[in-house]
Amino acid sequence: MRTVELSDHPSDLLTAAIRRREVAGSDAGSKHGKRLAALREQRDAARRGRKWWTYLRMTYAISKHKRSRPPRISVPTDAEEILRAGIAGEQKVATQLAEALGDEWTLLHGYRNSRGEIDHLLLGPKGLFAIEVKNVNATVNVSGDTWQADKYDRYGNLVEQYTIADRRGRSPSEQLNQPADALASFLHGRGQPRPVRRVVALTHPRSKLGRHTSLTVNVAVTTADILRIVRDSPDNLDDRSRAAIQNLIEHDHAFHEKRAR
Repeated sequence: MRTVELSDHPSDLLTAAIRRREVAGSDAGSKHGKRLAALREQRDAARRGRKWWTYLRMTYAISKHKRSRPPRISVPTDAEEILRAGIAGEQKVATQLAEALGDEWTLLHGYRNSRGEIDHLLLGPKGLFAIEVKNVNATVNVSGDTWQADKYDRYGNLVEQYTIADRRGRSPSEQLNQPADALASFLHGRGQPRPVRRVVALTHPRSKLGRHTSLTVNVAVTTADILRIVRDSPDNLDDRSRAAIQNLIEHDHAFHEKRAR
């Protein structure tokens, strides 16, 4: 399987998050140092003026300030860990697909259009597949476009429930269907009326698919599930069609990437 890197938005977000943390830590360290210098200046001024009570008070304040530490900048934030887990999930899917599929398949990573982003586009003889990767440590229940995570402890007790949605309030199926619909429309308008088959892949080792009704996408818990969906596809794309579709996808992504920047 060949891989085409269109963009790597999660890695860009992770780099930005790390940079913000480092800058915040650096600013805190700078403020800590400036405050220490100001206290020393007040202490020295009190000594020169023979204001011994003030001198003692400033000496104590300096000792106390030295013991206080500025925030550590080496500890990753929760947001960074979530991004790292998501990146690892995407890489896991890409690696396992590469091991299973031949050179007639292409994985385009990080496609973007006006409706959103798609983690992977898998293009090959059995058609075009849009894959959204979710790293959810829970049992996932799906009803149409409503997704809920149920988290259990090791004794089987339900300890947490929450709705799975992105920052715009879109469920994983909506997050995938919106850009996939736009891509299908774009291809149709350029002479390639091909379906875009959609798969949400749950990559966390403890992810489970629970109750699911009225699905608007395929849901995969393992890469084997994705390969089964690919195998069962009725589509058939020859070399020429695949090359034309890939070219259109790359040009469409470049157009929207330029506009986003």
